[in-house]
Amino acid sequence: MATVNPSLQRPQPSLPNRLLLNPAAKPLLGLLCLLPLGWLFWAAWHHQLGANPAEALIRELGDWTLRFLVLVLLVTPVRTVAGWPALARMRRMLGLFVFFYASLHLLAYAWFDMGLDLAAIVHDTGQRRFILVGMLSWLLLLALAATSFNRAIRWLGAARWQALHRAVYAVAVLGILHFFWMRAGKNNFAEVWVYAAILGGLLGWRLWRRLERRRGLQASGTSMRS
Repeated sequence: MATVNPSLQRPQPSLPNRLLLNPAAKPLLGLLCLLPLGWLFWAAWHHQLGANPAEALIRELGDWTLRFLVLVLLVTPVRTVAGWPALARMRRMLGLFVFFYASLHLLAYAWFDMGLDLAAIVHDTGQRRFILVGMLSWLLLLALAATSFNRAIRWLGAARWQALHRAVYAVAVLGILHFFWMRAGKNNFAEVWVYAAILGGLLGWRLWRRLERRRGLQASGTSMRS
């Protein structure tokens, strides 16, 4: 009897999944994630950041932090709906870039606004609530970045690690609150509502999925008892 090649029976991954599994995919993603920083350096060097380049730099770095946070939270819905399981391997890198841009945002504030004066930064944090919320968000991101490696998963255990990394939802809420209070002084909320709607939709999708799974488990348990 002729034997069948197992590779012929195994379903082949779709083109998007094959591209995402390519060894060059992660380095390419890393380069793409650095493009905004490269553009900011170029704009600063060529005096393209407007009349107040320090404020523009702080603002742009904060905006890119929110954009990368949106990308991180988009990974699971896109992976689930589109059927691209290989997309999950990009989530860690995107999450680290959220921390990277948030750290640059914090550094730019500490340097340009506060002159790297730690006492002034601490005082400002206590005086302005949007700074306090931003600091809390950064501390959560620090904890997530520090435990984003496989060794941390083994050390914490999968259940505790997953519970800790759900703090990304708190980061999303704090990030929007930080943005809202920052814009409150200028009464300019248009961008705030856009990010709030996107992040709210992504968090709502996760809540809906969790409720659906719970209903499925309850239905399964009921059918087994009957």
